[in-house]
Amino acid sequence: MVNRTLIGLLSGALFGAGLAISGMLDPVRVRGFLDVLGRWDPTLAFVMGGALLPMAGAWWLQRRLPAPLADQRFHLPHTNPITPSLVSGAAIFGIGWGLGGLCPGPALAVLALQPLDVWPFVVAMLAGFVVAPRLQARGRT
Repeated sequence: MVNRTLIGLLSGALFGAGLAISGMLDPVRVRGFLDVLGRWDPTLAFVMGGALLPMAGAWWLQRRLPAPLADQRFHLPHTNPITPSLVSGAAIFGIGWGLGGLCPGPALAVLALQPLDVWPFVVAMLAGFVVAPRLQARGRT
């Protein structure tokens, strides 16, 4: 079995390099994509479109492998119905993305490059990670 830590490190480095090369570490560029009624910047659409080909290849390959390289079995997400919790969470994520111009992956990459510019976003993001499960648990009781 291949070393899981090494695979994680290489995958994270590849993801971060892709974000940097594509310009997705620049919140102004991301907000430009979301500004469909103003000066729209289609760069993010090309980045997302470019991610479809390798992902399609990964899904094709996964169906043909008995197990992943670094685990005994695949851990694939289950298809769940659209729920109010999913919709509200997606809306909150989208609002934060639009206001900050960052989402978790790019925020952590920018934290390594320009920590003073992004630390408030990262702190708020981490607070959301802590608060959200507690709110969900409270809603179930």
